[in-house]
Amino acid sequence: MSAAKPTSPATKNNGRRKSPWPKRIVVAAVALAVAGGAWTYYRQRNAEDAAGAYRTAKVERGDIRVAISATGALSAISTVDVGSQISGQVTDVLADYNDRVTKGQVIARIDPSTYEAQIAQGSAQVSNARAGLATAQATLRNAELDYQRKSELAKNQLVARSDADLARAARDQARAQLAGAEAQINQQIASTQTSRLNLQRTVIRAPVDGVVLTRSIEPGQTVAASLQSPVLFQIAEDLSKMEIVLAIDEADIGQVKPGQSVNFTVDSFPDRQFRGAVQQVRLSATNTSNVITYPVVVSVDNVDGVLLPGMTANAEIEVSRRDDVLRVSNAALRYKPADDAAGAGAANGPGGGARGGLSGDLPRVAQALKLDMNQQAAFDAALEQMKQRMAARTAAPTAAAPGGGGGAPIIIGGGRGPGGGGGGNNNRGNRSGGAVSGVARQRMQERFNQQFGSFRSLLNDAQRKQWDAEIANLVTARRVPLYKLVKGEPEQIVVRVGASDGSWTEVSGNIQEGDEIVVGSGRGTK
Repeated sequence: MSAAKPTSPATKNNGRRKSPWPKRIVVAAVALAVAGGAWTYYRQRNAEDAAGAYRTAKVERGDIRVAISATGALSAISTVDVGSQISGQVTDVLADYNDRVTKGQVIARIDPSTYEAQIAQGSAQVSNARAGLATAQATLRNAELDYQRKSELAKNQLVARSDADLARAARDQARAQLAGAEAQINQQIASTQTSRLNLQRTVIRAPVDGVVLTRSIEPGQTVAASLQSPVLFQIAEDLSKMEIVLAIDEADIGQVKPGQSVNFTVDSFPDRQFRGAVQQVRLSATNTSNVITYPVVVSVDNVDGVLLPGMTANAEIEVSRRDDVLRVSNAALRYKPADDAAGAGAANGPGGGARGGLSGDLPRVAQALKLDMNQQAAFDAALEQMKQRMAARTAAPTAAAPGGGGGAPIIIGGGRGPGGGGGGNNNRGNRSGGAVSGVARQRMQERFNQQFGSFRSLLNDAQRKQWDAEIANLVTARRVPLYKLVKGEPEQIVVRVGASDGSWTEVSGNIQEGDEIVVGSGRGTK
């Protein structure tokens, strides 16, 4: 049995020694994590501070409804005033307010005794005239016989020629008396017929089917129709169809067309919406205190009969409606940074300028035309040529004057815009300005016709009409600058604006749903 070897101190120390690197790596990782968190917090805080310097609103998708507000009174489409053609005392009133009457129904009577007496008197005069006629006939027969006898005797020279002439004159006088008696009979018959008509008119009948709106007579009242026909009843022909006459200002009448939808409310049913349609735009202007208005007739269905004549209607004529379009708050159109040069160069980027925006809209127009292969190929070729020409035009002024005014965006438009002119920004002068006149628009239209002439010649009549209308809309569309918040700073973009309802405005161009658009400066709620 051998003895155990003693363990040396050196061997014991080598077995217990540990490496210091794992601890160092852990410490370094913790330090890096803390530094990374601090840097991320710093960047987020700076971004939040930069973003908080501006009030923004997101680009949304939604509907824009443009309407013109006006008030008017409901009335029946056809209202008939029933009057009296004769004078006399009313004996019976057979219809009252709200009564439904049918055509020919007796609704009132006037005392007929006066006209019955006139008929009796006329009949007697006719009889007297007939008696006078019989006397004239007898006188004529005697005169003719006398003339025949004396004319024969005058031929045989048995009587003087003057006696024959006197007999002939007496015959002619008898003939005239007979004609006068016949005329007197006809006159008396006509007079009697007038009395008979007046007797019939003592019975007042409803001229149409309808509802009695007003009644202005009572039994025993005397009607005097010597100067003008008095109105006894007012009958609405059909209350299931009604109309509203709206007074539209001359500034808005150009947007109103027959067939447009109309929504209105009445005070009796404030929570109910009624619908109608524009039936007629009348040309008879009314001047009230130098305010020119035009009457617009709106047809309304009243099948349930809840609408009554005379109710005041608060109407809105829907002149334009855009569904599911990109829209921004009108405050974004009014915003202008203190330093107008901020982000100005961004408008020259892809799709930023007015003409670049047109090239971006053309494919959408072509897609709506449902082109065939040949038409699509012609369109693609024309579009590519247009882009090349625009790129050449854009590069030329930039190379000639770097950093100068050659790259300024072209803003088409002028006049009244959706952003309004509120505040001190002078929105109309600074932002839309009318930089491109009507002549320039016409030239742009001609250039489009030249560049896309071969493509346009391949379209059928319906496609060509739609293409021309869309191009005209694109050329004449108003373009304004907006300021999109990019990395905490406003960047200017030029967009095409469309319909506006006073709160939202349709936009298109280099803009997408969800983009943050600057609407004001300073901290505030987005």
